Amino acid sequence: MTAKDTTQPTATYDSAFLKACRREPVPHTPVWFMRQAGRSLPEYRKVREGIPMLESCMRPELVTEITLQPVRRHDVDAAIFFSDIVVPLKAIGIDLDIKPGVGPVVAEPVRTRADLARLRDLGPEDVPYVTEAIGMLTGELGATPLIGFAGAPFTLASYLVEGGPSRTYENAKAMMYGDPELWADLLDRLADITSAFLKVQIEAGASAVQLFDSWAGALAPADYRTSVMPASAKVFDAVAGYGVPRIHFGVGTGELLKLMGEAGADVVGVDWRVPLDEAQRRVGPGKALQGNLDPTVLFTDKDTVAAKAREVLDAAAGLEGHVFNLGHGVMPNTDPDALTRLVEYVHTATAR
Repeated sequence: MTAKDTTQPTATYDSAFLKACRREPVPHTPVWFMRQAGRSLPEYRKVREGIPMLESCMRPELVTEITLQPVRRHDVDAAIFFSDIVVPLKAIGIDLDIKPGVGPVVAEPVRTRADLARLRDLGPEDVPYVTEAIGMLTGELGATPLIGFAGAPFTLASYLVEGGPSRTYENAKAMMYGDPELWADLLDRLADITSAFLKVQIEAGASAVQLFDSWAGALAPADYRTSVMPASAKVFDAVAGYGVPRIHFGVGTGELLKLMGEAGADVVGVDWRVPLDEAQRRVGPGKALQGNLDPTVLFTDKDTVAAKAREVLDAAAGLEGHVFNLGHGVMPNTDPDALTRLVEYVHTATAR
């Protein structure tokens, strides 16, 4: 199957979520949450009990169940495929694991040009469980769109070079500044792997894709433009022909919003630090925005949640398109009922 062979399923094409992504009139502001399928749900913890994270991402029936859980419980307007950004790296043979309480840990960090040889091409045959799970999901979801996703080249490179999570990115940035040719080749290779992973998801039936550049906020705009943006742009360009909305999200990226849109996104995700009306000014015309309630607001009472959600909706009033989301992922200790009430509030408050 090629990009030209892929068309939007009619059932999802007219959904509020995809309409908002395309900056078209919507019956209500659509809502979904990053990490909506996860530790905040008791049913998630039950089905994941005793199963390591990466293994759970490779069991199609389990992936399907976990992806569907928040759709059933919260009535969100889109599902997001349950996986992890390091899955494609694991699939091509990188020795890594997701350690509880730590995150992805790479046994042998990528530090030299010789290490690039370990980053081989990814094909559909490397991730058959992704294709199978998405096929199962689209059958279950019907008119509810499924969002596929991948980690952006910079964020994946950060894990690979550092060997795990980092607050300073000292090794990754040292390579970026000190050996720009190696850095560019590393990100270009990761762009190819990421593009292939997104193509598998789209061709299996995903209606939109989100590129998570979780750690891009650690970069100055000039460094992002020169050393990171070309690789992200390559990913967005690689999937442009499919016609599905492309979302770009990072944390602490207020100074990068315009560039993140210019990289090729149709929708720019905004964290809670920048109000959406100001984000629109920075991004410029022609893009929808996604966001951006502070996740910690959900730990307050329902009236406060509603008031803060109203502030987000008011700031979004002049946007060409708006997808309501949190400014980052759902926190593990969040009360699931607070999320359900928030969805209901946004739907009711914005009903056309």
